[in-house]
Amino acid sequence: MRLKTALVTRGHTQALKDGSITPRTVELEFEEVPQIIQAFRRMVRGLEFDVSEMAITTYLTAKAHGKRFTAIPVFPMRAFHHGAVVYNAKSGIESPKDLEGRKVGVNRGYTVTTGVWARGILQHQYGVDLKRITWVLSGDEHVAEWKPPSNVVPIDAGRKMDELLLSGEIPAAIGVQVESPDIKPLIPNAKDAGLAALRERGLYPINHTVVIKDELIQAHRDLAPDLFHAFAEAKRLYVRRLAASEIPEPSKDDEVFRRVMEVIGDPLPYGVAPNRRMLETVVQYAVEQGIIPRPIAIEELFPASTHALTA
Repeated sequence: MRLKTALVTRGHTQALKDGSITPRTVELEFEEVPQIIQAFRRMVRGLEFDVSEMAITTYLTAKAHGKRFTAIPVFPMRAFHHGAVVYNAKSGIESPKDLEGRKVGVNRGYTVTTGVWARGILQHQYGVDLKRITWVLSGDEHVAEWKPPSNVVPIDAGRKMDELLLSGEIPAAIGVQVESPDIKPLIPNAKDAGLAALRERGLYPINHTVVIKDELIQAHRDLAPDLFHAFAEAKRLYVRRLAASEIPEPSKDDEVFRRVMEVIGDPLPYGVAPNRRMLETVVQYAVEQGIIPRPIAIEELFPASTHALTA
């Protein structure tokens, strides 16, 4: 059985992409999607893949709207998000609390995972009341049926987020990259702040998971654990190389994972048990931010055949 698959090539997925690691029961037929967010949308709106990488909050939103796919507890992208919020230094903002009562831009949609984690950091680490901010979106959502809270609005027609940020009309934004001496990170030394949050609070955000069509999981009971084990073996090869400094030209992600390894060991833990705290946190943030209407039990997010698997 050949499964149409969308997956970013990274150090820990390379062995799957080049075929040196293969699942036991299926063959993965990869479609190279220029920007993986396009695959998220195609999967949510048209079930165009059998297996697809997907942003974790896109998945939560899709699950709340009855989309017919289910994740395995594999998390091919993680990141720290303290540096995601930038502000115009001429806007009078001096601390995260100063965002209250203002408009804050959001790159693309409100359900984008980076925005969810960044807003959670603002709320829980810096005491920001998210409901006192008007969130201005530059794009739409992957899950078309999703309805935004009242303080989430689209950008005015014909306007661009970077221009609004530079002019100060919107004093701050999440996930927007602008080259200007006036645009600065709201949280200084963001990388160190992220690692400190990992050491002190166990905050290690999950960005992406991997989903499979429900009809395939239901028809092939070994499929979900088989794919889990294949992803896990590809990851183990990468982590061994990373630990042995055998990666010739480390990427920025490689450097982050190396630093995470110094704190927690395996920088890419797979499975429900080692990730329960982060999964519960992202569900909590999604509820608090009005993305999903009620909490989802972690076991409901993954097939029963994968609940006990770790790697």
